[in-house]
Parts: sequence; structure tokens; C-alpha cells
Amino acid sequence: MDIDLRGRVSVVTGAARGIGAAAARALAELGAVVVLTDVLDAEGQALAAQLSDQGRKAIYVHLDVSDEGQWQAAVEAAVKQYGRLDILVNNAGIGSMADVEQETVEAWDRTIAIDQRGVWLGMRATIPAMRAAGGGSIINVSSIFGAVGGFGGSVAYHAAKGAVRLMTKNAAIRYAAEGIRVNSIHPGFIDTPLLAPVKGTDVERLIIEGTPMGRLGRSEEIGSVIAFLASDAASYMTGSEVYVDGGWTAR
Repeated sequence: MDIDLRGRVSVVTGAARGIGAAAARALAELGAVVVLTDVLDAEGQALAAQLSDQGRKAIYVHLDVSDEGQWQAAVEAAVKQYGRLDILVNNAGIGSMADVEQETVEAWDRTIAIDQRGVWLGMRATIPAMRAAGGGSIINVSSIFGAVGGFGGSVAYHAAKGAVRLMTKNAAIRYAAEGIRVNSIHPGFIDTPLLAPVKGTDVERLIIEGTPMGRLGRSEEIGSVIAFLASDAASYMTGSEVYVDGGWTAR
């Protein structure tokens, strides 16, 4: 399968590291312009510079995805510099381990603001530019925890990622006739900074034992699927939920 993203302009959130960085690299390698966004400015700028040194087109823009005004500024920066916007990867997110009784209102609100509201704000900010470009592709990064109950903890994270799953389907229906595809990707347990708190613990052991493939996933394994969903190779896919989880949800 020959996937070509030359001429496409993409925005990737949470692009400084982990899955976001892998998605940015995958899109850039296929020829897309990449507007990397994050709140980790030094790391985001370093990746943009690295991609540029490799002959890719990439810039970095600071973006707190929970902030409506910053979204508008990021989209305006992308369109001003490159003239269009075709792809959005709504990846930025934070984790939370607390269960129903342990969770606090403050931590709940922060998780929902970034993991859920940020996805909605991203779609709302980018869809007009995609419409002007004649269509586009939105990939919302949910999680296996957006579809299953996991271990009974992380209640705010589950709530947010479950909402991302259904927002994706809702938007897919709304914008299908306009050529804007909206799909969600549901990573399993990926070896990223989000898993740092459980590295080397019994929780990590249970995760690996519960994964049929017997290992954690790699960021680039998610990035490559995101690039596929962004491309015309996935032209008949919208409202889909794609699981990349080593078999976790097959049990």
C-alpha cells in the first residue's frame, strides 16, 4: 500500500513526546506538513527542529488544548503559514489513577478539561479550515479504557476517553457529507511517559500478563495507524474505532 500525504497539512496535539511525537514523525515521513503542538515547549521545539533538519516541513506552536483561545491561535498559525489544514490528531492527554471515591473535583475537572473538552475544542477549531480545504481527516486518540472498565480505577480518565469515543461517532455522522472523516484510535498499554508511574511494579506485570501479545506497545505502532487513518487509504472509514492493543480487548 502506497500512502502519500504530500500537500496535506496536519496539526498534532501532545506532539512533544510519546504517541504524539510518533504520529508527527509518521505523518512527516509520508510527506505531510506537521504543526506540532504541546505545552512542553522545549521538547516540542526540539522535535520540530529535528524534523526540519531531516528535510520535513514542521513547526511548533504552544497549545494548551483546554484553552479555546489557544486553539484558535494555533489553527490560524497553521493556515497562515501553509494555506490550509487537512488533518487533526487529537492526542494530548493526561492520566489519573484515582477511583470513584478517591478522585477529587479538582483532578476530575483537569482530566476532563484536557482529555475530553480538548478534543471537542480541537474539532470545533479545525473543522472550518478543513471544510475550506474540501475535506479532511480527524483522528481522536481515545484508549481501550474508553470502551472497557479496566481495573476499576482511573474513573476520570475512563469517563473522558469514553466520551471521546462517542464524540467521534457523533461528529463522523455530522460531517460525513462534507468529506471530513472522524475516527478514533484506542491504544492499549503503550510504553510512554503516561505509564511511568507503574514501570517496574506489579501493575506493569499484570498489564503485560493480561496482554495476549505479552508486551507493551511502542509509540510508533500507534503512529503508523494514525498515519493510515489520516490518508486516502482509509477513505471509506469514518466513525470507526480502531483498537491497537496487543489483543487486550479481545479477551
